[in-house]
Amino acid sequence: MKNSKGIKNNSFNKNTRYWLDSSEKDFQAAQSLLKSKHYSQCLFFCHLSVEKLLKGIVTQTIKDYPPFTHDLRKLARIAGLDLSPSQKKVLDKIFSFNIVGRYAGAKLEFYKKYNKKEYAQKYLKITQDLLLWLKKESPKK
Repeated sequence: MKNSKGIKNNSFNKNTRYWLDSSEKDFQAAQSLLKSKHYSQCLFFCHLSVEKLLKGIVTQTIKDYPPFTHDLRKLARIAGLDLSPSQKKVLDKIFSFNIVGRYAGAKLEFYKKYNKKEYAQKYLKITQDLLLWLKKESPKK
């Protein structure tokens, strides 16, 4: 079966699997970065793991490739997820880790402010809980 763009659905199954597997690997990297005291990089990989899981859910939901965006709230909206106000705040905070991971000026300021073990541990746990919730809420094949 093909989608509206003429692309076979099994390619979306492979694409979905890529996003889900990549999300897992990035979360494992975040855990390793915390252990090796690379706290700001740990937070950046927290963002990557959430972004990739959301892109996998989007691919599953719309049977098309996810949009080229890092915006977690936008991806959650496209996926049709019903987020609580606190989950929206968490997504916004985790999204901010993406910005600092990519842009030098923001990275230096962030590093000075948030390069602390306790902060990284807190958001690693929050990310883990969010990933578990997203997996539970994602559409079943």
